[in-house]
Amino acid sequence: MATGTEPPGTQPRPSGGGVHSPARAAIAAPHLRTDRWWLAPAATAAGLFAFVVYSTWRAFANADYYAAPYVSPFYSPCLAQNCRTMHAGPNADLFGSWWAISPAIIILIFPLGFRLTCYYYRKAYYRGFWASPPACAVAEPHKKYTGETRFPLILQNVHRYFFYAAILVAGVLTYDTVLSFRDQHYRWGHMGLGTLVFLVNIALIWTYTISCHSCRHIVGGQLKHFSKHPVRYRAWRFVGRLNAHHMLLAWLSLASVALADFYVYLVASGVFDDPRFF
Repeated sequence: MATGTEPPGTQPRPSGGGVHSPARAAIAAPHLRTDRWWLAPAATAAGLFAFVVYSTWRAFANADYYAAPYVSPFYSPCLAQNCRTMHAGPNADLFGSWWAISPAIIILIFPLGFRLTCYYYRKAYYRGFWASPPACAVAEPHKKYTGETRFPLILQNVHRYFFYAAILVAGVLTYDTVLSFRDQHYRWGHMGLGTLVFLVNIALIWTYTISCHSCRHIVGGQLKHFSKHPVRYRAWRFVGRLNAHHMLLAWLSLASVALADFYVYLVASGVFDDPRFF
């Protein structure tokens, strides 16, 4: 009941759904924060949007994704016949000449599916694009909240399965990194600037992947007595320490995979030659 002496912005609002339900505090103001709370969700939305634009362009380009001995992480492993016509590098030709779509369309669904359902990225794009909520102590504009209990957001629960696919993708990218220790004539014992780019990328890809909450559960979940499983306990502690940096690793690995692809694009398109150290 309002008495007329309440501070400005705290008078009761008409009852409604969501954050304005009768069970919630009756605060008329959208929020009481005085800092620039909108900077974080805006920066998140801008960063994710930039990656979506770039990856979409590169996925549909269907060109300049191989420069011996480097193959773009967006296109690896290359599973279409047109990869064989593009280069003599490694590919599995599982799809014949009928497959006219860019090979990256086949590959990117797995790492992007893993990131799209990742617990951190869900928080990031829920806040950045859907404003659910836009920031701590800032009410979301939606009248009701159902979380991830209904279609399509209930599909986020497939994250644990995309984790297994992400492990396979990381394994393939590790193989590509090993192959980067060759020269353009496929002779071993050489190293170029692209090799360093690939090394940094695969290190970030692996640390981001195994710092996932699903990995932490697989390693140490459902154990009643850690003392009886010392190896799994140490692995769980290690993954837990990485998990504390999951957000940072998510952004760094997102940037590194785009950088690795862009580097291959620059070399393949003839912008410059890959500097070889030895």
